[in-house]
Amino acid sequence: MMTPASQFKPAIPNGGRAEPVEIWKARKFIEDHSGEELSLSKVAKAAKISPNYLSEKFKHVTGINFADYIARVRFEKACQLLHDVDLRISEIAFAVGFQSLSQFNRVFKKLAGKSPTEFRAGRTMPAGVESRERGR
Repeated sequence: MMTPASQFKPAIPNGGRAEPVEIWKARKFIEDHSGEELSLSKVAKAAKISPNYLSEKFKHVTGINFADYIARVRFEKACQLLHDVDLRISEIAFAVGFQSLSQFNRVFKKLAGKSPTEFRAGRTMPAGVESRERGR
């Protein structure tokens, strides 16, 4: 089972100390702005640290690299949105911040082990059942 992005907190390498405030700021910025185009420079600026320092420190503290963390946050938001069958998968991909549908599909398959379509099919009722339920 995959680990949610929110679980990537200070790891053993940090010696059990609290998460450094600049990493917390970076993670918070990523979570709050994940639907936007994010770069190492943009997040570092928000956390008021250099991009190089953020890159090194982020991996050390969270155990996951910067780009993978952003992808995981976006993936988690997409999983939530996939429950809404009225939204097209392409709409969801762009809404959560992926720059292309192919990038979204690739990341989703890597993290979920199945495509967004397969994920959605396993999470929703068949169309006929759902429409009968609404009529009650």
